[in-house]
Amino acid sequence: MIRFLILSGYFELMMYLQVSGRLDQYINVHYRYLIFLTMFLSLVLALVQLKIWAGSEKKGAHDPAHHDHAGHDHGLSKPYQRAIAYLLLALPLVVGTLFPTISLDTTIVEAKGFSFPISKESVGDPEMTTQYLKPDTSIYYNKSDYNDQMTKLMKKYETDQKLEVTDDNYLEVMELIYNYPNSFVGKTISFNGFVYETKKDTQTYDFLFRFGIIHCVADSGVFGLMTKLPPNISVKNNEWLHVEGTITLDFFEPFQRQIPSVAVTKATTISAPKNQYVYRAF
Repeated sequence: MIRFLILSGYFELMMYLQVSGRLDQYINVHYRYLIFLTMFLSLVLALVQLKIWAGSEKKGAHDPAHHDHAGHDHGLSKPYQRAIAYLLLALPLVVGTLFPTISLDTTIVEAKGFSFPISKESVGDPEMTTQYLKPDTSIYYNKSDYNDQMTKLMKKYETDQKLEVTDDNYLEVMELIYNYPNSFVGKTISFNGFVYETKKDTQTYDFLFRFGIIHCVADSGVFGLMTKLPPNISVKNNEWLHVEGTITLDFFEPFQRQIPSVAVTKATTISAPKNQYVYRAF
């Protein structure tokens, strides 16, 4: 009976995450089909366990002296072993239903911090592997395949003088800009994001970020570009903007290196999107 409850719990949890919209905060939405597969398998296995349990109960009622091994795991013969196994299986259900969803704002950026990511061309440090600012998918490919992938993506944008960054292409465009900054310098760009402002001594730096998921929440990060806003525009942390401007390379003193940035010509305050995450398409 416990196995039935756990398996049916998985089915109900997946259903809840799907209906409530919280699923988008855990995995790349392009992998949603895996959730439907999990729901189907959980339901089938739960019904199998229910049938086994009902059959063993029926046999026990007709023959009290009969010892039925159905439903018993002889690999876990001791009660405490079974208790630990069931506890581990039930733990995701407890976490998924009881733990609150964390709001997405600059406090997460401040708590985690961010560092400049891999890009030999832009940072001169091929050993840098921090997954911030630039979405880095190189860890999922060998070097040759990754270069082929980036070359293929570059062909989509190399002739465009204006980059329209949307939720669908946000991560791939950001990865290309950080990988090949010199190829994008001088081009105009428009994109949405939330403001993150940081100070170093007397200098203030503004960034426009989005929270992104490459595969799942384990490889999520904060990705975007430094912005140089016009003097007449005042912004604050967590404010959502739509900006248009020109891509440049500017020295960022805290990192002691040049990074891609946007010389903003137009900035408009917008409402935060319902789903603040963006996802990498493969």
